[in-house]
Amino acid sequence: MRILFMGTPDLSRTVLEALCEAGHEIVLCVTQPDREKGRGKAVQCSPVKEAALLRGIPVFQPERLRREENVAGLREFLEEHPADVGVVAAFGQILPQSVLDLPRFGCINVHTSLLPKYRGASPIEAAILAGESETGVTTMQMDAGLDTGDILLQEICPIDPEDTGGSLTEKLAALGGKLIVETLKQLEAGSLSRRPQEGESSYAGLIRKEAGCLNFACPADELERRIRAFDPWPGTYTFRAGKRLKIGRAAVIREEDAVCPLPGTVLAASKRGIDVQTGGGILRILSLQPEGKKLMPADAYLRGYAVQPGEILGEIHE
Repeated sequence: MRILFMGTPDLSRTVLEALCEAGHEIVLCVTQPDREKGRGKAVQCSPVKEAALLRGIPVFQPERLRREENVAGLREFLEEHPADVGVVAAFGQILPQSVLDLPRFGCINVHTSLLPKYRGASPIEAAILAGESETGVTTMQMDAGLDTGDILLQEICPIDPEDTGGSLTEKLAALGGKLIVETLKQLEAGSLSRRPQEGESSYAGLIRKEAGCLNFACPADELERRIRAFDPWPGTYTFRAGKRLKIGRAAVIREEDAVCPLPGTVLAASKRGIDVQTGGGILRILSLQPEGKKLMPADAYLRGYAVQPGEILGEIHE
């Protein structure tokens, strides 16, 4: 099929490459504009743009696709290079109905949750934060709502206890690539069915960088999930002696407390890790990253930084 593809991050690139390998023709890739990244402010293009350029696929990078002039430009391009269907995977912009209607069969979204659970921008992180044992991928016929369209196909993916936002994204990207290929196969064959979303819905909004600040008044199991969910972005951190301390890995070593000192209090520091009191249980920090340094195991950190029981990490929350 001839496809109008819209996506931006690595997840989108995986889906794009699956479509190409399945023999589909990508008439155009729509992706976010190039952005400045890192301390050096070097301009970087999206993974989808990188993949498109390597394959000789035309690229369109509107700052806001909803603007009338951008919709008109896209319509003009598709008049000369018609698309059978649009495929959207983590594009990062809300599409107006005028864009959804441009391809012959409309647009299909590859969404990384089992809709109607976790509509929105951060379904992968939300599933880990909630302690879900499984999530999945949904292909959905898009409408003007936010992830509210009819479900086409769904497939479940288990969430391992050690999964991070990054590792789960890789699993779901690969699954999403397979599922959209199967969806288009059924669409071509005329056997693809649709069903409306049913059941209780939930929303996973855009994650802000400040969401990575750990509040030790929360229970240890909740903090451990947050650390995994926000790896690699936005990352999680606390403060020690006024300096930011990024947290890499942690484990819950006790869910109940005989004595409950102030949350954030260091209870022990050894080669096994740094044990911190939380609002419910003990969190053991296994790896961490001081300002200006690389991520290191807790025992390596303790060889260079003396940590004493009784210290309090982070901001104090009443």
